[in-house]
Amino acid sequence: MSYSPVVLESEMNIPAKNCFRLVVLGAPKVGKTAIVNRFLNGKYTEQYTPTIEDFHRKIYKIKGDVYRLDILDTSGNNPFPAMHRLSILTGDVFILAYSIDNRDTYHEVLRLRENIVDTFRANKGIKAVPMVIAGNKSDNTNREITAEEAKKAFSFKRCSFVETSAKKNLHIDTLFRHLFENARMPSEMSPSLHRKVSASSPPNLTPRNNQRALPMRRKISEACGVISPHARRPSLRSDLINMRNSVVREDEEDDDVEVNMVEPVAGGGGTQGKPKKKTGCTVQ
Repeated sequence: MSYSPVVLESEMNIPAKNCFRLVVLGAPKVGKTAIVNRFLNGKYTEQYTPTIEDFHRKIYKIKGDVYRLDILDTSGNNPFPAMHRLSILTGDVFILAYSIDNRDTYHEVLRLRENIVDTFRANKGIKAVPMVIAGNKSDNTNREITAEEAKKAFSFKRCSFVETSAKKNLHIDTLFRHLFENARMPSEMSPSLHRKVSASSPPNLTPRNNQRALPMRRKISEACGVISPHARRPSLRSDLINMRNSVVREDEEDDDVEVNMVEPVAGGGGTQGKPKKKTGCTVQ
């Protein structure tokens, strides 16, 4: 199957403020890929295949605006430390998964959360990173970590804890609702709040200019999402550009002011503030 022209065109026209990257982290065999597959297509498989790094992309049309969600499903073995660090630096939101029947995987999530917070504070000046902690395999009776212990350990701003079972499809939707709420992203990105469409016949994702004239019920009913076929991980250069755009977006949200750049005034020695040009998502 080739790229749909409509999907590709929509990706190229999505403003940077509507582009997000979700990074899924955790020890091996905790169900990270299973959670991602449940989110994307509602499917689960018993077969385990070690993940090196998988990349997915989903395009949404919500209330007339187009959004892009990139999903980076990382390796639990962390074979490439530099790539692991870049994955954290370029992430906007995070899912940290552990298995409730394995305390070592729980300790790994404790370490990962601290690492992410320290990295964002040092490199972006951000103290509260939007994330959800997933205590997966909640259908397993051989529990080593109680829900009460995990709730107490992960009681932080913009951080939620949810026990899930990708196998039984328990609380997967709840997990993503909390995630998007913590990240201040549209709630319609949650699996149960938008219509799934095929990439072979996607809807028109071009943003409309007259959305204010549409009734609210009409706007909500139009929420839909399509998985981009053959999505590939962006290059290192693209990751660095997106990381810069992420910092700009966080500054705009926190300060609630427009970011300006100062340019020299033609014919004089002074300066004049001009609005910074909007940057679109980088497509590779």
